[in-house]
Amino acid sequence: MGADEAWALAHETARASGVALGPLSTAEDLRGVGSVIDAVWGPDAMPPALLRAFQHAGGVLVGAFADREQVGFVLGFLGWEDGLHLHSHMLAVLPDRQSRGVGRALKLAQRASCLDRGIEQVRWTYDPLIAGNARFNLNVLGAVATAFHRDFYGVMPDRLNRGERSDRFEVRWDLSSDRVRRALAGRSDSEPSDLPSILDARGDPEAPEPVDKDAGLGGGCTLSIPADHFAIRTRDPGLGTLWRDASAAAFDRCFAAGLVATRIAPGGRYVFAPARELP
Repeated sequence: MGADEAWALAHETARASGVALGPLSTAEDLRGVGSVIDAVWGPDAMPPALLRAFQHAGGVLVGAFADREQVGFVLGFLGWEDGLHLHSHMLAVLPDRQSRGVGRALKLAQRASCLDRGIEQVRWTYDPLIAGNARFNLNVLGAVATAFHRDFYGVMPDRLNRGERSDRFEVRWDLSSDRVRRALAGRSDSEPSDLPSILDARGDPEAPEPVDKDAGLGGGCTLSIPADHFAIRTRDPGLGTLWRDASAAAFDRCFAAGLVATRIAPGGRYVFAPARELP
């Protein structure tokens, strides 16, 4: 799929979600970005001057609009570490527009913008305990989580991350790969049905406890995460921390064994596979 086809898919997805896509190229455009940031993360999550610097330097900055109101955006900038890529730093959609496909349209626009410029890979980080983001990144987009970073950003003051250790997965999205093409077409890769679990969720489904399992990792494995970790840590900070620590230990084991996270299976289980075996 070339850039023209990539843009066609992005605009088709945007129309289906009730928005239109457009570049954010002026200082005035950044007011809308600031409003979305305030609604999602709270004030001061991103200094306006830094947004302006990214914009002026040619970062990929695309907005989603409904009736001329900006309802979402995606922001990325170039990186050189371990090869040229776009680092996707922020994607946000107003709360009342979420779960309608707007985020997918924005990521597809980011993909098309990169292909326009000859950039074949996008990377970003996300909290691996946010199950919805995991499904979107791995299952819907076809990205692969290739590394785990404990407390990546340090202390974060925004409303979503305040008081929480900022553990992050790093994902790589190979824009022209067969894996990504299949994911964007709605065709999921098959997975072995007999992989061992190294972390289970036991007890009340709304407040499960993590249970470590003694299992080998050579051919891949699965591990469970809560369906809604944010709700758990809001109700019971101790249980939230228990999940944070248990999952971090399991993630460290997986990546140290040369595995990567490829998808979220039914029941909220990460599937890890040997990196060398990725299609």
